Amino acid sequence: MNRARIFLVLLIAIGAGGGLAFGTYNYLQNVPVKTISVPTKRVVVANAALSLGTEIGRDDLTTVDWPASAIPEGAFEDPATLVGRGLIDSVVRHEPILAGKLASKEAGSGLPPIIPPGKRAVSVRVNEVIGVAGYVLPGTHVDVVGTASASNNSQDITSKVVLSNVEVLAAGTRLEQDSKDSKPMQVTVVTLLVTPEEAEKLTLVSTEGKIQLALRNPLDLESPDTTGARAGMMLGGAPARPAQATGPRRAVARSQTSAPAAPQAPAPTVEIIRGDKRVTVVVG
Repeated sequence: MNRARIFLVLLIAIGAGGGLAFGTYNYLQNVPVKTISVPTKRVVVANAALSLGTEIGRDDLTTVDWPASAIPEGAFEDPATLVGRGLIDSVVRHEPILAGKLASKEAGSGLPPIIPPGKRAVSVRVNEVIGVAGYVLPGTHVDVVGTASASNNSQDITSKVVLSNVEVLAAGTRLEQDSKDSKPMQVTVVTLLVTPEEAEKLTLVSTEGKIQLALRNPLDLESPDTTGARAGMMLGGAPARPAQATGPRRAVARSQTSAPAAPQAPAPTVEIIRGDKRVTVVVG
């Protein structure tokens, strides 16, 4: 009897729950859908990933509908206005092409429009050691250590940090790192972004001596002022020169060494003759 009641209550609960679910489903299916139209405008976006320095072609661009109230500042509507201009920053696929990432129409494409005003791009020859085993990549920062001698004396050879926190603009002909893994890249030429004054120092030390690149942490912005390392210091230092006397003391020492001693008067003597012997005796 108790089992029959429990079974009956269970059937009633299942039936009531199923009926409620079916009624709710039918209600939601019959609710009218409200369509809200958002005004849009055509915006030019990249049709593929474009790297730094690329000259934009018509096939590199496409247009999409963009909400009119959320169009990025500097976006374009007509792709024809962008054809032939160079990129000064890389873009990814479907990213809007903005005016801030474009070089001027007169600047062209490639490396020149990337150089900021007041800066210069100077290339130096490197090898596996100078290029820090290939880890000197575009966008990294380095210190330039110069080694040279102001004379023919090997003791005067000095190594010193001549430039600090210099940005690497290009490694070989590449203007960007590999965004996936940034693997080391062996190149023979590295292009550095420097000021005109730094370009003079870099040219001088690379011509008259040797350079070495020291890779920096990009978060380290300090520029240490070093005294440099000389060959004589590495060998224990040059022998100290004796101090020279100056002023009155020098004059006194010179007079002491150059003035002759005063002659002394001879002491009185007496000669005594004893047989065949003569003896001279000092009196007093």
